[in-house]
Amino acid sequence: MLSDSEAAELLSFLTPATRPDVKGHTTSYILGLSGSRDGCRFLRGRPDIIAALFALTSDQSIAIAKDIYHILINLSADETLHQVLVTDIGMVPSLLKKLKDPQFPFADKICTILSNLTRHQKTCKTLFKLLEEEMGLAQLVDIFCTEDYNPHAKMHYLAPLLSNLAQLPDARRFLMDRDRCVVQRLLPFTQFEASVVRRGGVVGVLRNCCFDHANHEWLLSDRVDILPFLLLPLAGPEELSEDDNEGLPVDLQYLPEDKKREEDPDIRQMLLETLMLLTATKDGRRTLKDKNVYVIMREFHRWEKDPKVICACEKLVEVLIGDEPEQGMENLLEVNIPEHVEEKLKEADAKEQQELQGEEERGKREEEEEEQTDNRQDYTGIVT
Repeated sequence: MLSDSEAAELLSFLTPATRPDVKGHTTSYILGLSGSRDGCRFLRGRPDIIAALFALTSDQSIAIAKDIYHILINLSADETLHQVLVTDIGMVPSLLKKLKDPQFPFADKICTILSNLTRHQKTCKTLFKLLEEEMGLAQLVDIFCTEDYNPHAKMHYLAPLLSNLAQLPDARRFLMDRDRCVVQRLLPFTQFEASVVRRGGVVGVLRNCCFDHANHEWLLSDRVDILPFLLLPLAGPEELSEDDNEGLPVDLQYLPEDKKREEDPDIRQMLLETLMLLTATKDGRRTLKDKNVYVIMREFHRWEKDPKVICACEKLVEVLIGDEPEQGMENLLEVNIPEHVEEKLKEADAKEQQELQGEEERGKREEEEEEQTDNRQDYTGIVT
């Protein structure tokens, strides 16, 4: 890794007055550095370099600014750098202001950075507070739900950002405010064909909302009608009997022959987990049974090939066809689990989440490296 004198020299090149070609080679080098664990560790100890990089996000060279946003994406994927990025550098307010600009060219990069920063609850709380001060969750949802809000950006990564924020009780209270109709605006995106990121993020929002069992009756009522939006991605083209169709929600009846199921297994699993959460209460179980959810699950189970998703489906089916819990145990979210069992469940869940997160981060870095290779520009001759 770099010595103190080499780091100081590197820092000296990260100024607006530096020749564009030299500045471009420097940011390109740091981009490579930020893609490794050792590189991130080095940069964590040099907040002055990170601050200088962030100051250059407004550089006149599009190529240099783009490199820096890629660097920030890599750094924000490392939890140990969150303190530096959010508190020491204090970059979030500036990112949020740029995100609001409907012409800002790097809005998608900002969405990814904010999504990374909210993966862990401590930073998520800090960022949510800053979000409320700068723009508010209402405006964030408006941007997400407005088609072509920014012609230069897809804004898909606002979905996982919203999902991460929905870990927080205050965010869930806003999303499920019965006078605002926020969660209702998000429901159609469970079938947004153009982006698996957007679909998955919105399903994550709904799953987190369903942890609040006090809202289950409202979510399942006609005022929200969440059930069809969770079931449609899991339903296929199988021909059902009239009796089976009759009990289903109207949107699930007599589906066309070309009906396709959700292609991503992680999203299918989240949908099943969300349905499972809705069965935690007696009223929820009754609604899912009355709406013939078992029929959709029966056909889905025959189709599904992924072992983890099959397991989630079988757990749900057991609840749908099983007897009601004994008195005092009707709300499964309030049942006291033995301490040793709870610890094992937490360990298993943490391991699974760690594996999924590792896969996501590797995928993102590979995608960024490909984009960097495809879009590399010549810095020579760029006037600052």
